[in-house]
Amino acid sequence: MSYLTQKTVKSNVLFSGIALHSGHNVNLCIKPGEPNSGIVFKRVDLENNNFVYPSFMNVTSTSLNTTIENEFGVKVSTIEHLMGALFGLGIDNALIEIDNEEVPILDGSAKNFIEKIILAGIKISDTPIKIIKINKEIKFIDGNRYISIKPATLTLDIDFELNYKNKIIGNQRNKFKVYEDDLTDVYNSRTFCLFEDIELIKKNGLAKGGSLDNAIVVKDNEILNPGGLRNEKEFVNHKILDCIGDLYTTGYRMVASVKCSRGGHFLTNQLLRKVFENNENFSVLEIKEKNLSHTLINRNILRSIA
Repeated sequence: MSYLTQKTVKSNVLFSGIALHSGHNVNLCIKPGEPNSGIVFKRVDLENNNFVYPSFMNVTSTSLNTTIENEFGVKVSTIEHLMGALFGLGIDNALIEIDNEEVPILDGSAKNFIEKIILAGIKISDTPIKIIKINKEIKFIDGNRYISIKPATLTLDIDFELNYKNKIIGNQRNKFKVYEDDLTDVYNSRTFCLFEDIELIKKNGLAKGGSLDNAIVVKDNEILNPGGLRNEKEFVNHKILDCIGDLYTTGYRMVASVKCSRGGHFLTNQLLRKVFENNENFSVLEIKEKNLSHTLINRNILRSIA
């Protein structure tokens, strides 16, 4: 098997479930895509102007999720967990049909996406993958929050830290080599919130579909979910999942070292906009097997989750 050629799903992969923020029931189908077609969303509940491309330049909201929008105002929101799953499995091309505005939240992680895609199988083409190589260090700072990206050799390193006053979440930090490490804990980690924030979030018209089935809720020194956490660093690991999904709005996998403190969708998107405003900051490379012995897809995830 070649890990350095483009991949798609072998057959249609179906998902149904509630949307976290709208509360609507949503059906989604991932269909095979041709080489070099990329990831494309199609709103099948609309007849016209219904293709939406998950590009960082099309991100129009980063409030508790990543929302993309086309020039006609057609949106798809909460794409980050699905995008993270596609990145981790090395899916370069897919048509994603969806019958509502928001991707179903499922269990609040990328676990279900990954399991069903693996069951459907992955189709490998003969077309080489392309990657983005970061050439210069770029930073984005927002008060006491920051994110940076700098050159790396053959890896994508993500170093992420959280800083919450809540004692359960507290200060968590974790680091992964995305193409080498076992990312099971990252992809299994669920979205989370503080109990005291729920009322305000719902007043803002969000989290209408939220429950203990799809989010970790922390109240004071207690986790309200039966069974507690899935892994010791589930909070920061979920933030790393979000980061991976948001990085995939570049359209390609990436060779870089990313470091983030107190970040989220907004910081990642602003960093990408800053990187790509100058062509000197990056290179897009076509990778051929004979040129690179190092895999650019995390093989561990296929073994550990399958």
